[in-house]
Amino acid sequence: MKMKINLFFLAFLVFSALSSKGQQTTSYQRVYLSGKDAASAVEWDFKVSDGRKAGTWSKLAVPANWELHGFGIYNYGHDHEKPERKLGKEIGEYKHSFDIPKDWKGKTIKIVFAGAMTDTKVKINGQSAGDLHQGGFYEFKYDITSLLKYGTKNLLEVTVAKHSANTSVNNAERESDFWIFGGIYRPVYLEVLPSNHFSRIAVDAQASGKFSALLQLNKPIKSASVEVKITDLKTGQDVKEFTAPLPETASSITADVANVKSWNPEDPNLYEAAFTLLVKGQRIYTKKERIGFRTVELRKNDGIYVNGTKVVFKGVNRHSFYPNTGRALSEANHLEDISLMKDMNMNAVRMSHYPPDERFLTLCDSLGLFVLDEVTGWQASYDTIVGPKLIKETVLRDENHPSVVIWDHGNEGGWNFANEKWFHHWDIQKRPVIYPWLNKNGVDAFHYPTYKAGINRLSNGNNIFMPTEMIHGLYDGGHGANLDDFWTDYMHNPRAAGGFLWALVDEAVVRTDRADSLDADGTNAPDGIVGPYREKEGSYFTIKDIWSPVQIKPMVVNEKYNGQLIIENHYLYTNLENCKIEWELKGISNWKAVTLSSGKQSLANTLPGESSRITLALPQDFAKADWLALSVTDPSGHKINNWTWPIHSANNFSNKKLTAPTEEDPASIAKDSLGEYLVYKANETAVYFRKNSFMLDKVVKGNHEYALGGPLITDGNKLKEVKQEVDQQGNQVIRLAYETYPNAVTWTLFRNGQLKLETSAPGSKTDTADYLGINFSFPEENVKSIRWVGDGPYRVWQNRLRGPKFGVWEKNYNNTITGYNSVGKLAYPEFKGYHANLYAYELVVSQGSFKVYTETPNLFFRLFTPENAPDANNNLKVAFPAGDLSFLYKIPAIGTKFHSAESMGPSSANIKNVGHNGDENDPIVLWFDFD
Repeated sequence: MKMKINLFFLAFLVFSALSSKGQQTTSYQRVYLSGKDAASAVEWDFKVSDGRKAGTWSKLAVPANWELHGFGIYNYGHDHEKPERKLGKEIGEYKHSFDIPKDWKGKTIKIVFAGAMTDTKVKINGQSAGDLHQGGFYEFKYDITSLLKYGTKNLLEVTVAKHSANTSVNNAERESDFWIFGGIYRPVYLEVLPSNHFSRIAVDAQASGKFSALLQLNKPIKSASVEVKITDLKTGQDVKEFTAPLPETASSITADVANVKSWNPEDPNLYEAAFTLLVKGQRIYTKKERIGFRTVELRKNDGIYVNGTKVVFKGVNRHSFYPNTGRALSEANHLEDISLMKDMNMNAVRMSHYPPDERFLTLCDSLGLFVLDEVTGWQASYDTIVGPKLIKETVLRDENHPSVVIWDHGNEGGWNFANEKWFHHWDIQKRPVIYPWLNKNGVDAFHYPTYKAGINRLSNGNNIFMPTEMIHGLYDGGHGANLDDFWTDYMHNPRAAGGFLWALVDEAVVRTDRADSLDADGTNAPDGIVGPYREKEGSYFTIKDIWSPVQIKPMVVNEKYNGQLIIENHYLYTNLENCKIEWELKGISNWKAVTLSSGKQSLANTLPGESSRITLALPQDFAKADWLALSVTDPSGHKINNWTWPIHSANNFSNKKLTAPTEEDPASIAKDSLGEYLVYKANETAVYFRKNSFMLDKVVKGNHEYALGGPLITDGNKLKEVKQEVDQQGNQVIRLAYETYPNAVTWTLFRNGQLKLETSAPGSKTDTADYLGINFSFPEENVKSIRWVGDGPYRVWQNRLRGPKFGVWEKNYNNTITGYNSVGKLAYPEFKGYHANLYAYELVVSQGSFKVYTETPNLFFRLFTPENAPDANNNLKVAFPAGDLSFLYKIPAIGTKFHSAESMGPSSANIKNVGHNGDENDPIVLWFDFD
């Protein structure tokens, strides 16, 4: 009985659908012959002409780049300049059988290739599907209706030549600064359409609600019209329905839609526009487009406006790339990259240097990113034959994405000005067309400027400006380093439209011809804020902090803090009234952070560009905590950024944690002479000083020896005087006087075994050093891990201090070279390097551990010397002092691939000391506690 009811219900549904206005509507349909993405690839028959596995038919996943699957030859785009490298010009042949149902007869069937590298010939059942397609980053299609066999199997044959027969295609795409692969690396699918259908739907939906569309029919149709229904995808409510005639093969329609919610990256409101083709009043075909109501306007010498708001692009350059799959990507890859960008508080992405996967743009629409969509031409252009075709393919595929707000015509000389007109011809939205690298069409997009560069250009000029590549991120340089300088300078000019960092990801590819090792082609590809597998470098958090749309005005937090702070709204569109701020008072227990109390409250009504004052509802005894932590979440609940302030000084913290000698400790300190050493012993702690220099050489606690030597004194700094005494409490004091910094060094060994070091504050003659402080030797091979109280967990440079937060941190030893690795994932945060705002640390070594506390404010600590990548240039080789462990007043800055640190902004400047006799400056005070 139940089966009869279900069959009856199914029949009723079919009858109802067929009876609707007399005829069933055919909706747009895709049938995939390949996988939808790299994660769902389908195996086809495959043979390659040269390189690995040449000449033999086997299987290859589609979509895929064949090199990653053991076929052919790997090449980087610069290989054409290197005679020692073989330039792969292999040809791949594909075969795939697929079924065509009988009931498709009478329909129009098109085969679509979303991307194939590079020259592609297509045959169906032995017959050519159409002209050779040239251009490796573009979607192309053929009408194969007449070539198909219905109700049986069909044979698809595809020949893909990695090297193009068109010289300009090779110049634009394959002689470039990125990996060049071969193969069908994006999906292949069939479009199943009724005989009468729309061949193009181009939408221009303005923020005002003005809606227009260009509808192209596949052939002339008498008595044709269109029914349009626009639905709010968030609410599911239909907001507009109307019908318009289609008197021509290409007809324009218009309507006004009331009360629309415009699209922007902070609130990406989307609508669905369903276009139904009617012939003599009967529904024939429906195609749905996801759209956003938004307006783009370039106002010369003013700014780029989206929905009437002047925008500032906080962006990055993104290649379509993953180490295991090359340019064949998955849904997860796209989502991960967009999530990383959004988490860094970016609002824009430049597609370097080609149009991305269709799915990536769809996700940018829904998740919210401005997109600069680019037609390829790395540093050479397409000709006037291929170029116009590829511009058309780009515009027609991507024209309805609200995220796409600008077209990039090539890169760094990779353009033919004669081809620009085709953007304007095809794009009904008339988006701006810019030239990354040039000052043209009203936008100055100069690449890699130094700080304040440009005579009447950039921040000194009168044009809209936004470097479409800036602060190059090779290895650990650039990116966050000096970004604060650039951003502060740029935002002082009202014509600033932002900028785009180079680049998002280290492009190290898995070399299946080299035992699956990673290869970034020397210094050509490891330019990312994140590693090949999206491992976060230190700059990630610097960018997140600087580009946070909510900023807190600098303030002092101490025991007298009244809970007030000033919030600045750096959003473009969002009022802060729907954002929330959460505070936590944090303490330290056994080197772990604990939350003592917390609270959450809404922010005040604060429009973009405005500030407001709020008062945190802190408890009266808040000063019992060690630090205050704040975070702000956006209206969707995503955490925008977090901030921390220690409540007490390093001196206060140290005094609280250290214990004074007691009556149980020895009444005096033993002193002995052992060979080259003077040995002082207190409470099982033996401290060894060299007789000739009075330099600490090692400390022995019980059975554990710590080879800590120092402070290391520079050559030529003579020891002038040594004084030894026992203070009134019975502690051993050794005073050393030197000719130059550190002029005075005082050691105190307390009866409980704690060891204190105080070195005099620097004088005015020390301001030429790249770093300044005291250094110790210590065997690196013994180190296992560190935990510390201070800023972390990432290291810093003088020009990259923002990002790390105050707290309790821990990390295991690693020897990571930022951006350089031959296998597997990179271990971040790096162990070695400079770290900021030390309060205390515990260094865990093979024989135990020892703790260091400081009373000195704003002290940096250095852990060993990180290795440089083999090909790092001098701009990226940062100076480190002698020794292994350091405690420093100042540290050096880092440069970029193209520029020295000194040319990149004031935060890189060598800090000059000041002083007069009588100044009360901060000495370096350290306490050592050996366990």
